[in-house]
Amino acid sequence: MEIRDFLSPDEIMIDVRASDKTRLLQQLSARAANALNLDSDEVSEQITKREELGSTGVGNGVGLPHARLPGLKAPFGLLARLRHGIDFEAIDGQPVDVVFLLLLPQTGDGAQLNALASVARALRNPDALRRLRRASNGEALYRAIVEPSTQSR
Repeated sequence: MEIRDFLSPDEIMIDVRASDKTRLLQQLSARAANALNLDSDEVSEQITKREELGSTGVGNGVGLPHARLPGLKAPFGLLARLRHGIDFEAIDGQPVDVVFLLLLPQTGDGAQLNALASVARALRNPDALRRLRRASNGEALYRAIVEPSTQSR
């Protein structure tokens, strides 16, 4: 499964302002819920429950909040680049400025985990991260995450 299979160019946010992790996750959850016609409180609750298990701040300024949702038929992604990094309780202690929210169907096969793995792989790629941080608009941000040439395989 490729990122373009579950991330639309419409689901790119650039220069997002957030004062803290909780508010950011609420903001991203509301946007995702709106795009999917889901209840924003339910999406936010599931993302929060997952964060309580351990931060999804994976290092290098990247956050990968994710959750499984009942009723969701296919993976859904939302990519946000923050104007300023925020404390995300990341494993390396660094502020997070690139966040990929991923929602997955509650029941699924290996393809669901493949979606999470493909995002993690792309966001570990130093070239892709550099391009994400330098992107001047949403279109460039989208290309930086989906173009296979920037992802390590």
